[in-house]
Amino acid sequence: MALAAATTLLGGAMYANANAASVTPDPSTSASPTTPGSTSPTTPGGSTSPSTPASATAPAPTGTAGTGSSVSDVVDAADAFLKTLDDDQQASVLLDFTQANATAWSNEACGADCRVGIELSTLSDTQLAAAKAVVEAATGTGTGTGYDQISQILAADDVLGETDSSYGSGNYYLAFLGTPSTSGTWQLHFGGDQLAVNLTYKDGEVVGTTPYFAGVEPATWTDDDGTTYAPLSGMHDGVESMLEGLSDDELSEAKLSDSTTDVVLGPDEDGDFPDTKEGLAVSELTDDQQQLVLDAITPWVEAADDTTAASTLSTYKSELDDTYISYSGTTALDTAGDYVRIDGPGVWIEFSVKDGVVDTSQLDYSSVYRDHDTDYGGEFSFS
Repeated sequence: MALAAATTLLGGAMYANANAASVTPDPSTSASPTTPGSTSPTTPGGSTSPSTPASATAPAPTGTAGTGSSVSDVVDAADAFLKTLDDDQQASVLLDFTQANATAWSNEACGADCRVGIELSTLSDTQLAAAKAVVEAATGTGTGTGYDQISQILAADDVLGETDSSYGSGNYYLAFLGTPSTSGTWQLHFGGDQLAVNLTYKDGEVVGTTPYFAGVEPATWTDDDGTTYAPLSGMHDGVESMLEGLSDDELSEAKLSDSTTDVVLGPDEDGDFPDTKEGLAVSELTDDQQQLVLDAITPWVEAADDTTAASTLSTYKSELDDTYISYSGTTALDTAGDYVRIDGPGVWIEFSVKDGVVDTSQLDYSSVYRDHDTDYGGEFSFS
């Protein structure tokens, strides 16, 4: 199989068959940061040839995680990327931090009709490397989470692109909503049909890591070298283990009365959290069962940089007694219609199993992670 521009696009940063993520993020063990923006930029509007389109063949993944950088490093990487762009390209990347721009993401193959920013397929190789450095600096270093997961999701889109040209890693968009800086408020906005990254910064701090949409079709695949990839396996296995840890009575209490065939709070559903929490209260569970809930939450939280992930996970741990878990379908999470939800004072996570869109013989995983209070940095009111 051709694992096209994703390897060029994100520097070949993938791990094979990544399973459950680490339970407790530890920033002290993160990989040493690379220097953001270290790729020598071309002259804006220069003659560097465009990157390989999403339908072309690229080398196999090499397995590099994110850098776990600081906010200032993310800003430096963003500035370095902007310097590679001509004036028109910069105008498509630097946008106002408005509600309309922030909520312009989707899990559909709708291109610029539902997204803002610059399309990665239009960038030169050098510009792609600089774009990669921004995403890498801003996201987590875990195996199967953060930057590694993002890379695998884009590679999965290239697999789909072999069958349907509307898919592919080149069909992803990057924008800065507001001016990247260690002062003021701005957002890193990146995504395509299987991914939405919304990281909000304010005065040099990360103040919002959601919404984060992560999906994949096919759920797993094997390349020509025999390497198997499963970008959402950590998420799948975490919520599956959480459900497996429940007794029959607890499963009965956790089961939703209605079936759910897709994520509820996907695109265009901002602020529509249910008024009442459903399912099984985590406060009724043993310490071991509560740990399984926290383990299940972890892969989503680790989409952000390691320091932010550790802090956010600590908050969600303190809120477990007021958190609820629920599901519909089966607990095996291997059949279309299987669905899991985790809903707390802050955390909101959904994981949905569907039939594939391009290949109906394959499964499609969709998931969304939101926060009741800090979606888009808490900058907008959706009531």
